[in-house]
Amino acid sequence: MRTTESNSASDSLRPAFLTDFDDTAAEQNVAELLLLEFGDHLNWKDARSRFRTGQLTLKDYQEIAFRHIQADRETMQNYVKKQANLRPHFGDLVSYCQDRDIPVAVVSAGLDFYIEALLEKEGFPDLPVYAVNTSFSETGISYHYHHTNPGKEHLGNSKGLIVERYRSKGHHVFYAGDGRSDFEAAERADVVFAHRVLAEECQRHSIPYRTFTHFGDILSALREHTSNDMHP
Repeated sequence: MRTTESNSASDSLRPAFLTDFDDTAAEQNVAELLLLEFGDHLNWKDARSRFRTGQLTLKDYQEIAFRHIQADRETMQNYVKKQANLRPHFGDLVSYCQDRDIPVAVVSAGLDFYIEALLEKEGFPDLPVYAVNTSFSETGISYHYHHTNPGKEHLGNSKGLIVERYRSKGHHVFYAGDGRSDFEAAERADVVFAHRVLAEECQRHSIPYRTFTHFGDILSALREHTSNDMHP
């Protein structure tokens, strides 16, 4: 395991915690739960294969996969509330941060409607979410990307852009993620918590990171950081 090094200049900055959603804040890949239950299996699994081999961007994969979804917004949100859950100690971390005015937000390449459903179920309806905004109509789902890099709009939302926004406001950014879409955020964050593919990518590119199994691991690091900040 590789861990981040202490940096006295950045450690004095006010912390902020940003987290990916699918397979990170949520224990499951919630998008795939919905596709398995309501999707056109042949269509979305073919798209997933092409995404994994680099033939499709994440943006294109997701739009193709949800194109033939056989459910409305309310049905899918209710299914998420029954089938998905947040990773242990997520609530403890959010409460700790809110008590200390530390910003917390979800940063996801996924779709807002299922993220908001699970957060609402778990008691966090007002937690900021940076994700793909969706609207539903009789013709299907429309997708709106409000966090793109100029000139790279075709790639969809940029998690790295959100991290940079927080850092530009003077925050020492803690970031947690699991996948390739989290890599640009990991490159820019001050402290990275990684598992699965993101941990492999950080290792490959010599980006310091800490592993985690639940949010209690991250909470311990935040407590250490805030304690050090209070006692220089």
